[in-house]
Amino acid sequence: MFSRNKSSAPSSNDAPDPVAAAAEIEKAGKGRPTPKRKVAEAANKRPLVPSDRKSAAKTARQQQRDTRDRQFQAMQTGDERYMPARDKGPVKRYVRDYVDARWNLGEFFLPIALVFIVLTFVFSQNLNMATIIIFVLYGIVLVTIIDAFIMWRSLKKRLVAKFGPDSPKGNAMYAVMRAFQLRRARLPKPMHKKHGTFPA
Repeated sequence: MFSRNKSSAPSSNDAPDPVAAAAEIEKAGKGRPTPKRKVAEAANKRPLVPSDRKSAAKTARQQQRDTRDRQFQAMQTGDERYMPARDKGPVKRYVRDYVDARWNLGEFFLPIALVFIVLTFVFSQNLNMATIIIFVLYGIVLVTIIDAFIMWRSLKKRLVAKFGPDSPKGNAMYAVMRAFQLRRARLPKPMHKKHGTFPA
């Protein structure tokens, strides 16, 4: 009995060395030695100025051109993924749709102003007529501003009702600037060809 137990007990020579086992585990886990600090810092260093400045500038210009082309295409199709940050988001889309659905006096202001400028040159010798034209033009400017104010008041109520009182700021200027643009020249393009389709 005793001889069998003695023979079955493991000897001290067969026990694994813990230091060697730990080294083997570390080697198997990483697969490579830890680099020295100087080697790691040298690997992370990159030149602030590229070696070939002309090639780098050409690559940067091409990237900027691709970005502008992608943004312009997104403005035409309404794809918000590539639109500029100022046009992204459901609030800005709602503002655009509301302005595009409404007949705004501001969208006719530019052609009317050009006509009045021509009339001013035509009647430049007639002081009374030129004065009347200027006053009429100022009246049109005042009416378009009042119309833009009324448009924004109505739009603001809709924005608060739909998105809450904490909607992003800057929508008033965004809406007014779009209202004063010709409908065909607006970017992003209107989603509907005609007026009258208001957003829900």
